[in-house]
This record gives sequence, structure tokens and C-alpha cells, in this order.
Amino acid sequence: MFFSLFFLNLDPLTRILQSSEKKNSPKYSLIGLYKSWIFNSLWSDFCYFARKPKPPVNIIQMMQLGIVIPCYNESKRLSQSSFGGFLNERTEVDLCFVNDGSTDTTLVVLTALRDKFPRQIQLINLESNAGKANAVRSGVHHLLQKNKYDRIAFLDADLSTSLESCWVLAKKINTSTKFVFGSRIKKIDNRIDRRWYRFLVGRVIATFISQMLQLSVYDTQCGCKVFKPEIASLAFKEPFLSRWLFDVEVFYRLKNRCGTERLQEFSKEIPLDSWVDKGDSKISLSYGFWVWIDLLTLYRFYK
Repeated sequence: MFFSLFFLNLDPLTRILQSSEKKNSPKYSLIGLYKSWIFNSLWSDFCYFARKPKPPVNIIQMMQLGIVIPCYNESKRLSQSSFGGFLNERTEVDLCFVNDGSTDTTLVVLTALRDKFPRQIQLINLESNAGKANAVRSGVHHLLQKNKYDRIAFLDADLSTSLESCWVLAKKINTSTKFVFGSRIKKIDNRIDRRWYRFLVGRVIATFISQMLQLSVYDTQCGCKVFKPEIASLAFKEPFLSRWLFDVEVFYRLKNRCGTERLQEFSKEIPLDSWVDKGDSKISLSYGFWVWIDLLTLYRFYK
């Protein structure tokens, strides 16, 4: 009504003037015209605000992240305080532990952890050791079947890449970015603690892998990768050939199914803020000789 009174609705005044000619008619009384004026004023204000464009409403949807964590004889390295603290802070995140046929008390530790967080922890127990590659694949398939998550990741159990870093990478996923992976690039403003000999050997292998894939990837072997579900279903559809170099197979599969250009469009390699070599690697030194045979096998199979 404020706008009507301010701009002065002239139509009721015209009626008042006309009423002077019909003083004897009750329906043209001043009280009746005043009621009509009030009604017209309210109606015009209603129409004004109804036509006024409304500001857009920003709907912030909390992401649903599922993280697969393969475990083989990890009872001494599983940090229950780190997992518990993270889950208390990030209630939108679920963890899917895959016990890969451990021969120590890993299953006992994982069961106790799940009992503390039954809503956020899922546990898969493989009776025999399937290798890291297919343990991760089992976890990814389990999460895909839930049809709940808009982001699916995998992470090493020793938390060389922290849970928080994985969560930060997951936030980079959007409508155009469907695959994000961490990179152990040492910069002035981050912390990458890696044994010098592993760094040198790793750089030689990583450079060879990049040339083999014909993709400009700095670090295919970093143990933290995040996918949109439709990309995860492509990458983990079939069992892997290699027990340890399945990351290379992930890139090969996505490249072959989506094309190089499309893969580059929806992928992002992001330097980690922190990565700490925890030692006690499950990969034996002798594998350093077999890795080249594995790479040759993958090249022949996927090229």
C-alpha cells in the first residue's frame, strides 16, 4: 500500500468527483468509495510485488563422499584416532575398509573401528589376498551399488595422503571435473617427505609411464584419486592385470573409452599440501625389476 499512497492512485479520486453528480445514490457514498480505494491500492501493490523478479536461491548440497581404503596386515599402522577424529568432523563422508586377506589382527582392529562408527564405516572382508588393485576394485563396486555417493575415492591405509587432503581433492569435483588425483610435487609451500632414492626411482618410472600413456601426467602412482560415479564405473569395470600398477590401468581405460582429449577435459592433477612417506612398504625391492615387465604387459594389452 505504501507505493499506492506515495504515487497517488488517481482512479479513486476520479470516482469521488463523479459521485458529486450522484449524491443521492447510496452506492456512490464517500465511505463506499474509500473502501474501493483501499481495495484497489492493496490489489495494485500485490500485483507489483507478484511481478517483481525474485533473487535466485543458492542451494548448497552437501557432497556425499565414499573413500575405499584397502588393508593388508595394517594392524600396527591403522591410526584409529585419525580415522575417528576425521569421521566426527566430516559427517558426510563414509569409509569403506577392505581387509585383503590379512594374516594379522587387521580384521579385529577394523571391526572395532566399525563398531564405533556403524553409520559411517563399511567393512569388506576378503578371505584370501587379492592384491591392492582388486581390493580397491571390490570396495569401489560396493560403494557404486549403494547408489548414494556423488564422489568415490581410494586412499592408502597408512594415510601418507591424509583423509583431510582427500576431502579437499573431492571438493574439486563438479559438473565439468569428474576425475581428480593428487600429485607429490614438492614445492616451496607444501610438505612432501619422501626418501631420496624412492624419489629418484619414482621419477624415472613416472616419466616412462607418462611417455607410455602419451599423457602429461606427473604422478600416476599417488595413492589418492577421486572419481564421479560414472567415471569410477568405467575405470573399475573389469579386474586388473597388475596387482600394484592398477593406477596406470585406470588411466589407460579412461583414455581408451573416453579419448585423450575428453580425458584431459574432465581430469585434474592437483599437488598435495602434504604427503609423508610412512615406510614399511608392502612392495618388495625385488619388484623394482619386475615393474618393467608389468609395464610392458600393460602397454601391449591396452595400446
